[in-house]
Amino acid sequence: MMPKPAFIKELSLPVIAAPLFLISGPQLVIECCKNGIVGTFPALNQRSSEGFEEWLIQIKSSLEQFEKETGKKAAPFGVNLIVHPTNPRLETDLKLCIKHKVPIIITSLGAVSQLVDAVHSYGGLVFHDIIKKRHAEKAADAGVDGLILVAAGAGGHGGTINPMSLVAEIKSFFDKTIILSGCISTGRDVASALQMGADLAYMGTRFINTSESKAPKEYREMIINAGASDIVYTAAISGVHANFLGSSLAAAGIGEEDLKKDVKIDFGKELDTEAKAWKTIWSAGQGVTTIKNVSTVKDLILKLKEEFKNAIQEQYAKLKDYPKA
Repeated sequence: MMPKPAFIKELSLPVIAAPLFLISGPQLVIECCKNGIVGTFPALNQRSSEGFEEWLIQIKSSLEQFEKETGKKAAPFGVNLIVHPTNPRLETDLKLCIKHKVPIIITSLGAVSQLVDAVHSYGGLVFHDIIKKRHAEKAADAGVDGLILVAAGAGGHGGTINPMSLVAEIKSFFDKTIILSGCISTGRDVASALQMGADLAYMGTRFINTSESKAPKEYREMIINAGASDIVYTAAISGVHANFLGSSLAAAGIGEEDLKKDVKIDFGKELDTEAKAWKTIWSAGQGVTTIKNVSTVKDLILKLKEEFKNAIQEQYAKLKDYPKA
């Protein structure tokens, strides 16, 4: 069994706040790290590599100042890089991550050993997100330090495999860090992820409804009013299957007939890029069913910690009910 990264035991809660396209920024990342969980953001949330570097400097300096003033250690932060030929900024953004020694790199749409080696050269970690075994095997061969298992019901480009099956399947050949994603919105959910064999929980949708996120008020309200059955899994928005809020699709004039075609919708000149489409049509996971408010990151993490501890204690107490187990 490979040893797990040391930072995991230093977290206040075994959670990574997932990098949210158009939603995660420095403020959200900084508050997550100050409160003991990993904060992350997509490099492409900044419109230029110059702006991306400014964000890296802002996050690093804020966390250094926090540690100096409080004597507490902040959790590490991470950056999501799209490893695909369609991302013209990959090389430049990777060089900036190396320059600033970003602790955690989250890769999507491609696991490349050269990138892994480059991050390892300064002591960084690489976690790669996958939705199926074949992708996991390729990432393992590339030498990644951990796999993010994006299970059924996850926001964004979620998979379709049940988390119990997915964790068991991947752990059968991968003994490094396992991070589970999909419908994780409460501290009890985090405890359940660990029970299934994950080392960390990956929470995205829940952090949309924080004061520090870049989500519009209407987006947050739509999440509060949504249930699991209101989430629509479709490839019509970006050409790749993802989960979206049904109310958001309806508000954009996209009906069932459009979705049945299961091909990317032509949004015309006003919405001619995927970024603009996602800005108008909002993604969320089935975990919306337990999200009923907007709070600060600090208050949310305090609540998650309490729920997590209660869930673990309840599980331990059940051993008394099953003495022969």
